[in-house]
Amino acid sequence: MSPQKSTIVRFFSWGERWAPALATRLATRLWFTIPRPIPRERLPALPPGTAIRAQPAGRPLHALAWGSGEPVYLVHGWGGRVEQLGGFVAPLVAAGHRVIAFDGPGHGASPGGAHGPRSATIPELADALLAVVAEHGRPHAVIAHSMGGAVAAHAVRRGLRPDALVLLAPAADPRWVLDRFVAGIGAGPRVRAGLEQQVARRVGMPWESFHVPSLPRFAPVPPTLVVHDARDREVGPEHGRAIAEAWPGARLVETSGLGHRRLLRDPAVIDEAVRFVTDAHTARRPA
Repeated sequence: MSPQKSTIVRFFSWGERWAPALATRLATRLWFTIPRPIPRERLPALPPGTAIRAQPAGRPLHALAWGSGEPVYLVHGWGGRVEQLGGFVAPLVAAGHRVIAFDGPGHGASPGGAHGPRSATIPELADALLAVVAEHGRPHAVIAHSMGGAVAAHAVRRGLRPDALVLLAPAADPRWVLDRFVAGIGAGPRVRAGLEQQVARRVGMPWESFHVPSLPRFAPVPPTLVVHDARDREVGPEHGRAIAEAWPGARLVETSGLGHRRLLRDPAVIDEAVRFVTDAHTARRPA
């Protein structure tokens, strides 16, 4: 454990007992704080693309497009950026699609959102996706990674209707994420309860609104491919399994040894996703 992590754990252990209100306020700030972006030089270079307009709520986003055809949107995860999904660009373009990707508010090269430079919420990120779609066309498909899966699901709940959806290492239940977060900072049940209330107050919605496996009760779900690694230590494979079991017709592919991020660069995973998207395009064509 790093000295900084050790200090955080000691503080929340103390705060749980002696100052739960203060500890809850700080835990809430940490919950909404976006991790520092991965430096571009540590990620594969993107193919040359075209900068496009994307301006949800009057705040411009860093957004790029490649190719032509029906749009496929790429959605990164919490603390992610466009470059992480760059391996999908060339194969999708070769398959006849226009690929559109953007850094969400406060992520990558995009400026901060409504709550500051390093803060965001799932509804705010879903609003960004919906705004980009409104500007550049209804999606044939959405490919989303990690928390981006919850963002895409929330956008579907809000009316997004892609023909296909690919979820890569998706987060299914924010309360599972909450439990891990609380354990990670060394807090206990009092801070957890306060944090749960504060988060719901900030986003203006109950936690159940973001329970991804429940989405079919509120909106039609498109044909969906779920890819999850059996050894994912950041978002366990139980998340992907829960979504695939609950969504009608969803297909689950489990990998082994790729973890949470390396599956984004794995040729077999990329090929599986592109083939799924292309097959959905073929199935929609009139006879």
